[in-house]
Amino acid sequence: MTDKRDFNLLEYNTFGISETCRRFISFNTLEELLDALRRLTADDMPVMVIGKGSNLLLTQRFEGTVLHSDIRGMEAEEDGDSVLLRCGSGETWDDVVAHAVEQGWYGAENLSLIPGDVGASAVQNIGAYGSEAKDIIECVEAVNIKTLERKVFANDECGYSYRQSVFKNELKGRFVITHVTYRLNKKFVPHLEYGNIHCELQRRGIFSPSATDVRNVVIDIRNAKLPDPAVLGNAGSFFMNPVVPMAVYNSIKERYPDMPHYAVSEEYEKIPAGWLIEQCGWKGRSLGRAGVHERQALVLVNRGGATGKEIVTLCETIRYDVKEKFGLEIYPEVNIIGGFY
Repeated sequence: MTDKRDFNLLEYNTFGISETCRRFISFNTLEELLDALRRLTADDMPVMVIGKGSNLLLTQRFEGTVLHSDIRGMEAEEDGDSVLLRCGSGETWDDVVAHAVEQGWYGAENLSLIPGDVGASAVQNIGAYGSEAKDIIECVEAVNIKTLERKVFANDECGYSYRQSVFKNELKGRFVITHVTYRLNKKFVPHLEYGNIHCELQRRGIFSPSATDVRNVVIDIRNAKLPDPAVLGNAGSFFMNPVVPMAVYNSIKERYPDMPHYAVSEEYEKIPAGWLIEQCGWKGRSLGRAGVHERQALVLVNRGGATGKEIVTLCETIRYDVKEKFGLEIYPEVNIIGGFY
C-alpha cells in the first residue's frame, strides 16, 4: 500500500495536469482498503476515488484524500452458455477485453481500447460502437467509505443509463469499488451496425468476422482518430452526445439534412456532439494552451502546459457556441474536479 502526503497527481490523469492532493492512498487488496479507511480522520476528508484518471480533469488542488485501487486479478466461472468474469477494480479495462476475446468469451469486443480501469467501467458505464458496460456487468462489489460495509450491487441496482450510474451520481463519494463481475457469452454474436465497423471489415475482405477481427478493427479506428495521451494530454471523448426528442431532432434535420444521428427509441434520437462542435468551427482550433483535436472534435487536448481551468474555459466556450447555433445543451462526460459541475 502507498500512503503519501502532498502528492502530485500528474501521473494519475491523462490530461497531464499538475495538481496535488493532501493525501494519496493506493491499495492492492480489499484488506488494505479496509485498513486505510479505518485510519482516516476528519482531517483526511473529503475522499475522492480515482482510477487511471482517463476521465478526469483536475482544476485545483484537492484538499482531501485520493483513494486509488490497484486490486488486480481475473477469475472465471462458467454458468451455462455464459462465463462470469470477476475482475479487480484496478485491472486495465482493455486487458480484460483482450483476455476475454482470447478465451472465446464475447460481448466486450466493441469496447476495445477504451482507456481506464475496471472500476471506471462500472462508474462511467463506458460505451462505444453500440455497446455499453451495463450490457455485460453482472454485479459490482464495493465498500462503504463511512461504515466499511461491503455491498454487492446487482446490475439493476446500479442505475445505469447513457454514461451514468449511481456511483457517479447519488452514491458519488460514498463507495469504493473493489471488483466487477461481467457476464460474457460463449457464442459470438457480432454487433457491426454502429459507426463504420461493418464498412471497414468489408474493406478488408472480412465478411464473416470473428471477435478478434472486430476487436482489431475497433482498435485501428480508435487509434486513427484519437490522440495518444502519452503524446498529447486528453481524456478521450470530453462531451456526451445529446439525446433529444424527435421534434427537436426533426427541426435541426430540416436545416442540416446531412446531420448524422442514431435512433435511441421511437421518441428520441442521439446527435453526435463531435459533429455539432465541428459545425461551430472548433475542430483543430485552440484557445490558449487548450485545444480541440484535429481528427476528432469530441476530444479536447492539452497543447502543453494547460491548466485545468484553461480546459474548462474552452469547454464552456464550445458549449456556448453549440447552444447559440443549435439550441442544444451539451455536457461534459469527463469528471471535472473543482466545483465547476
